[in-house]
Amino acid sequence: MSGTRPGWSDGNRCQLLENGEEFFPAVFGAIDAARREVLIETFILFDDKVGRQLREVLMAAARRGVSVDLTVDGWGSPDLSEDFVGGLAAAGVRVHVFDPSPRVFGYRLKLFRRLHRKLVVVDGRLAFVGGINYSADHLEDYGPEAKQDYAVKVAGPLVAQIHRLARSMLPPATPGRWWSRRPLPPLDAVPRAGDAQAMLVIRDNDRHPNDIERHYRAAIRTARREVIIANAYFFPGYRLLNEMLKAARRGVKVSLIVQGKPDMQIVSVAARLLYPDLLADGVAIHEYCLRPLHGKVALVDDEWSTIGSSNLDPLSLSLNLEANVIIRDRGFNAELRQHMQRLMGEHCTRVEAKHAPPRTAWRVLVSTVVFHVLRRFPTWAAYLPAHRPQLHSVPPQAEALEAQHRSLDSHR
Repeated sequence: MSGTRPGWSDGNRCQLLENGEEFFPAVFGAIDAARREVLIETFILFDDKVGRQLREVLMAAARRGVSVDLTVDGWGSPDLSEDFVGGLAAAGVRVHVFDPSPRVFGYRLKLFRRLHRKLVVVDGRLAFVGGINYSADHLEDYGPEAKQDYAVKVAGPLVAQIHRLARSMLPPATPGRWWSRRPLPPLDAVPRAGDAQAMLVIRDNDRHPNDIERHYRAAIRTARREVIIANAYFFPGYRLLNEMLKAARRGVKVSLIVQGKPDMQIVSVAARLLYPDLLADGVAIHEYCLRPLHGKVALVDDEWSTIGSSNLDPLSLSLNLEANVIIRDRGFNAELRQHMQRLMGEHCTRVEAKHAPPRTAWRVLVSTVVFHVLRRFPTWAAYLPAHRPQLHSVPPQAEALEAQHRSLDSHR
């Protein structure tokens, strides 16, 4: 693998994409131009105007002979209709559902260990990684609940790593026949496209259980001037939190951007338990109040940046399948900093130490318990339900078309 150290890849071009307004046209345009293969993994796919547009471009690609695989999470995308999925399969799109499960008394089970990654690879030459799902709530015209989020468009040798990851998830071309498993692409097959160093970092429940958190900690530990973290669900492990506090104590300007208008109230409650200790050591906390924050990005000093699907909470850091890209590029870092400074300067409320909850005996007790839970959550997370995740593939073409016709007949 190329790069100055194991895992790093030289010669990449990385483009920051903000919100659905930039992300969706870039992805849909790349799929429209695909000649050989499209691979997509997503946590959420909804049957709304964004989901239907994705469906149309995937179906068009499959009809012109492009190999198309779409993988969605069974928890995040539970309500896709038979017509929606059947139409994709009938057009030749291979649709896979990660760990599907039926509702029991109206409730969805198998909450833990979800496929939370958001990946796109087109023709093995272009990739997208980030936190944006295929739903209309990533567009500004959705209204006050529209999400603020980011992704990165990657060209260059790193795409080979992302391609391999996406292909490794897929079942054999012929179900039940291990010998028909599609071969993984070589890692050195993509030419240089720019000057950025980049690395794909994943979290799984096998060989990479804490890689994303480890890279965060290492970057913060080496910070000399500035750390900016914008993360929607902030409730990190003790070691990561401790690195932030130590950086602030040695004079690094540490800024944290979290949700001020949370989509789930527990998110705000959890994060605010940590405010007194963060503020006491000089961490600047900014609550983003324009709309719900869904981003998962960070930068350190003038070169290191990361963007991806991983929140800084127990689910992402200890349970879910996640993917982040880490980038060493001054231009990308400067652009991301400009975006973060705009958020902090124009759309955030800074939390002042004098407004923090008073340090009563009860709060000190709760904080102590919280810190011990955080310190040990990678250990106790291993005891949570650990069923073997399954990938269910929708029947291809002829069977799906017959099922779609049956569904249509039942509605007449």
